[in-house]
Amino acid sequence: MFAVIKTGGKQYKVAAEDEITVMTLAGEPGDKVTFGEVLALFDGDESRIGAPHVEGASVEGTIVAHRRGPKVYAFKKRRRKNSRRKRGHKQDLTVVKIAGIQAGAAKAS
Repeated sequence: MFAVIKTGGKQYKVAAEDEITVMTLAGEPGDKVTFGEVLALFDGDESRIGAPHVEGASVEGTIVAHRRGPKVYAFKKRRRKNSRRKRGHKQDLTVVKIAGIQAGAAKAS
């Protein structure tokens, strides 16, 4: 079984025991986190697609560590003006280990 979740403005495909790196989440290493915005669930032949979210579904995880991403440089240069600017940026990230996926009750039609 795997799911597609949304956090930090991005979408991630996750399964149990996966480690994913997401935008910074509040909490300390060892804390539990719950992702409630589950966009889709897939289990073998069965699939549930949310509109926009799957009702009753959630993904549980544990914060492993807080890290910083690679340095990204923004360099601007203006020709013939001796004008240039170089700035660097490192994004704060959180590593999360997925503990499990709760599918919730199937929606009756």
